[in-house]
Amino acid sequence: MASYRDFHRRSIDQREAFWAEEAKLVHWQRPYEKVLDYSRPPFARWFVGGYTNLCHNALDRHLAARGDQPALVWISTEVNETRSFTFLELHAEVNRVAAMMRSLGVGEGDRVIIYMPMIPEAAFAMLACARIGAVHSVVFGGFAAASLAARVDDARPALMVTADGGSRMGKVVLYKSLVDEALKLAKHPPRKVLLFSRGLDKELQRVPGRDVDWRELAEKHRGAEVPCAWIESGKPSYILYTSGTTGLPKGVQRDVGGYAVALASSMKRIFCAEAGETMFTTSDIGWVVGHSYIIYAPLIAGVTTIMYEGVPIRPDAGVWWKIVEDYKVAVMFSAPTAIRVLKKHDPAYLRKYDLSSLKHLFLAGEPLDEPTHTWISESLGRPVIDHYWQTETGWPLLSAVPGVEKTRLKMGSPSFPVYGYDVRLLHEATGKPVADGEKGVVAVAPPLPPGCMSTVWGDDARFVSTYFCDFKDQQVYSTFDWGIRDAEGYYFILGRTDDVINVAGHRLGTREIEEAVSMHPNVAECAVVGVADALKGQMPLAFAVLKDASKNTGADEVMQTVDRQLGAIARPRAVHFVTLLPKTRSGKTLRRAIQALAEGRDPGDLTTIEDPAALEQIRKALKP
Repeated sequence: MASYRDFHRRSIDQREAFWAEEAKLVHWQRPYEKVLDYSRPPFARWFVGGYTNLCHNALDRHLAARGDQPALVWISTEVNETRSFTFLELHAEVNRVAAMMRSLGVGEGDRVIIYMPMIPEAAFAMLACARIGAVHSVVFGGFAAASLAARVDDARPALMVTADGGSRMGKVVLYKSLVDEALKLAKHPPRKVLLFSRGLDKELQRVPGRDVDWRELAEKHRGAEVPCAWIESGKPSYILYTSGTTGLPKGVQRDVGGYAVALASSMKRIFCAEAGETMFTTSDIGWVVGHSYIIYAPLIAGVTTIMYEGVPIRPDAGVWWKIVEDYKVAVMFSAPTAIRVLKKHDPAYLRKYDLSSLKHLFLAGEPLDEPTHTWISESLGRPVIDHYWQTETGWPLLSAVPGVEKTRLKMGSPSFPVYGYDVRLLHEATGKPVADGEKGVVAVAPPLPPGCMSTVWGDDARFVSTYFCDFKDQQVYSTFDWGIRDAEGYYFILGRTDDVINVAGHRLGTREIEEAVSMHPNVAECAVVGVADALKGQMPLAFAVLKDASKNTGADEVMQTVDRQLGAIARPRAVHFVTLLPKTRSGKTLRRAIQALAEGRDPGDLTTIEDPAALEQIRKALKP
């Protein structure tokens, strides 16, 4: 892989020349004066003095060449509706919403909280903020009132944009009533709430003087033209809060110019999406994947983006593959959890549709186990690229980079450090690099590349103390993830550093044990947590979902599989069989809640849980 090695090396050794080249992929209204200002480590300022606009790069610059091409296709299997917008139509809608926001007093630098389901109006609102230079903060619709209030108080928005409700598995999820409750709790509520009613909340209450009807205001601004505000590269584009388990949420602050360059570059180098093609990312706009690869990156690249409201198994487990066929999707991006869900269903759904347009499937969001990676790769007959990144990075940190070189994929591995990232594997205690085959903390030597968080909103000190103080005597960014690198340079993510189980002095990553459990031919997915043990400090406890519950699969069989894969030291204290695992609505397994129940503790904040019945199953399984 000499070619990609050389490419990556150049991005580290000749950092400024490298990124100056990539910066040509976006439009600059005013050229930057300096590629990188790293005079105040660990804070990195990219493309200093350059002025650009995310909305212009996503929409305006494409109008002449591809104005009639679909830009955004919205598909809802919840309300059985599809809406499509060309670049010209999306541009008109965004201009209108930008005018609406300005009429409500929103200006450059003001914050706008967007608390909306997966509907086109949410995309309009995000792009409208970018257009006028407002800073959006999208809050995932699964957060409860107190969580929303905490984010309101931190961001101090001039405007809240919401809807009456969303839908999940055919059930209405109310948004507006929760917003009302949150704003009663908040100390710094916005002056106005812009409300889009879908007709889902039959008892919708409006607050006089505060709530503004979307449709009524939109009518007043039909045909509006709002010029793009040209924003200095380092100014904030958005805030995205990470849902920490304790303390106040951290507002990940992203810049404008560096983010635009990173996304444009990633679409060319990593995702290999060409202008005129279609990309289908199955995430939610409330998460970083939705920001980067539903909204901004595809549009910046002139690619049609699909926005999906629904789940992967409704009306059946073939719905996503039907979308691939119907819209000739070239690039798809999903999460391992979703694939493990599909793995439990008839594989005939994968053969039912014409998937010949699909070039790559990308998976990220959590570690991808080798059995699932193998299964989906073989089932699709297409390259399935596991890649790894975080809310904080905004774009991939580890990945194959097929736009530079088509390197061999290893099942269960997110391949190599992405260009721009000087990745290190460091010993947790000494901070020294570990050898190939040894576990270490995945870290990045600063400066962080373009697109990564620039700071914590309103709290530079917290940015430094949270991310750059884990290792004494050196200032490096910690991902808080364990990793291992093999002799060929391939990385494997082993789980969070705080998801490590210490069994009699032996450190075991939950990911390793989960992967071993999944090696049993009848296990579809599993979750492993560490629970307190009087003798050994901690012991792993496994919860498994079977592919076929009618087969007489016993816990002993599963334990023997773990023994064979990892040795007796990793054997779970018990294996409990359940029909579903407790997950957030974004598909993340709630391991902390499972662990708490197993240790007889309160499971904590469960406002984002997909199905409370899953947690009840855990409770029952744990009863003697």
